[in-house]
Amino acid sequence: MTMFSNYTFDSGNKEQPTNNNGAITSSNSSMSATTVDENKRKMIITPPSTSTASWESSSSDSLEKGGGEEECDEDDPFERGRGKYNRSRRQDVDDGEEQSPMTVKRKPNPRKELSFTAEEERAVVRKFDKKVVVLMAVLYMLAFLDRSNIGNARIANMDNDLQSNPPNPQFYSHALSSFYLAYLLFEWMAILWRLIPAHIYVSVLVASWGVVACLQGIATSYPVLIVLRFLLGIGEAGFTGVPFYLSFFFKREELALRTAIFISAAPLATSFSSTLAFAITSLSSLIPLAPWRLLFLLEGLPCILIAPLAYSLLPSTPSTAPFLTPRQKKIARFRLPSPSPPSTSSSLTALRDPIAWTTSLIILLTNLAYSSLPAFLPTILTSMGHTPLSSQALSAPPYLLSFLAVLITAYLSDLYRTRGPFLVFHACFSCAGYLLLSLSQSFSLPPGSWVRYCAVFPAAVGFFNVIVLTIAWNVNNQHGDPKAKSVGFALMQVVGQLGPLAATRLYPDRDGPYYTFGMGVCAAAMGMVVVLAMGLRVYMRRENQKWEREQGERSGEEGVMLMDRGGGGDQERGGVEEEREFRYML
Repeated sequence: MTMFSNYTFDSGNKEQPTNNNGAITSSNSSMSATTVDENKRKMIITPPSTSTASWESSSSDSLEKGGGEEECDEDDPFERGRGKYNRSRRQDVDDGEEQSPMTVKRKPNPRKELSFTAEEERAVVRKFDKKVVVLMAVLYMLAFLDRSNIGNARIANMDNDLQSNPPNPQFYSHALSSFYLAYLLFEWMAILWRLIPAHIYVSVLVASWGVVACLQGIATSYPVLIVLRFLLGIGEAGFTGVPFYLSFFFKREELALRTAIFISAAPLATSFSSTLAFAITSLSSLIPLAPWRLLFLLEGLPCILIAPLAYSLLPSTPSTAPFLTPRQKKIARFRLPSPSPPSTSSSLTALRDPIAWTTSLIILLTNLAYSSLPAFLPTILTSMGHTPLSSQALSAPPYLLSFLAVLITAYLSDLYRTRGPFLVFHACFSCAGYLLLSLSQSFSLPPGSWVRYCAVFPAAVGFFNVIVLTIAWNVNNQHGDPKAKSVGFALMQVVGQLGPLAATRLYPDRDGPYYTFGMGVCAAAMGMVVVLAMGLRVYMRRENQKWEREQGERSGEEGVMLMDRGGGGDQERGGVEEEREFRYML
């Protein structure tokens, strides 16, 4: 047996029998050889890469028998440097007939052989929606519930019970900041979605923040609460990679709606928290425990109970989904583009990508509103002249409307396969709401004016939609290998979480009841989002036009090459074609 790295050779004095295609089938990765007999010596060539089509070449001897001559494949290490190689004629022969030496057929690509109907694909997507998306939305709702309920707890007498003597007015802001500081420091955990099986990773995270959330209910002072909020931030920081995780199961044009279903749990959670706080506060005289303590306990306990469910149901990849049949697992895997092999260069490219940085800045600016309003709205409403009980109830409607608007916007965004126009619209909508709130004192509106309360609706609806669309925009437009995509997503999360650190200082008590400074900052931030989103869309459109021109220039040359190769090299071309066919989603 003679072996040469990834190749073995087929040569001899006698031409070899073949199958009906006139080719000897070989493996794409292993080395093949046969024994030497007294009549001939065989060595079979196995190329280092795979393909679905057969290609044939011959030695210089076959050229004398009428074989054609063509350019060598510069991408094939065996062919590189030869200048030209000889291609033998295809022959359909039976066993016993002879064929030209050195004929090879590449291993068929199973992706090309699998066929399935549109209904079968829809069935797979529906299962992912029911089993993965819904469960992740419920988990995120519980996470956001534990994060944002501190605003409801504050006006349920938490501030008086935990405040020091003499009181420190900055303690509440410190409690908010400690959460986002931990969130920022541990954003890198988004990369772990690729390294740790999802069912293990998620169940540990959910159980951890459930325990910490319950412990907030027994805090004895603000310093203790600040430490617990830091620990809560660590647990929830690891959960930020969910949109990246969903990209394992859904196509680009399917992702926005699924991301919206997941993130829409945030306004739904805030609405639920306000309703629950209203119920608990209204029954405070019948409950021996302080209302704010009971609120923390009741909203933290479900996380502990649902963690085992996440462990048993969540798949890490389509191939490991326990609720799919074997055929559905193949469909789920083959309906998505093949990922490129990981590389360090592609990860560095992701860090230089203007799209990743622009979406990161959009998230940073939007987080000024997204992170501050849920934490301060009950206080703002109380400063408008409403009672604490009424403030709990009035906090719910803006978030409930935001929940519905996010689902509708995401559906339309996926339907028309565009993100930018919807994002710009909602950023303008939010900017208008904040602008009215910031100018209400200049317009001589009373603090408790219903005009001011109504302005909260466009402000909340706008920034929730901007968050959803921006995350989907980032994931959609990160092309390359999975490692590069995870780096781009982690960058957005790290930069974006700088916003909440500033947001916790936007509404000091001394600025009540109008909070003009905080409202003005949020209005300016949403205005800058409009500018960034429009600029990013113009940049991506130009890049798409550039790729179109380059592809047009290459198409004629590649057509000749593929004809010369006899249709071979599908697998190698597949990855390249997917890369060339990639276009930014505007």
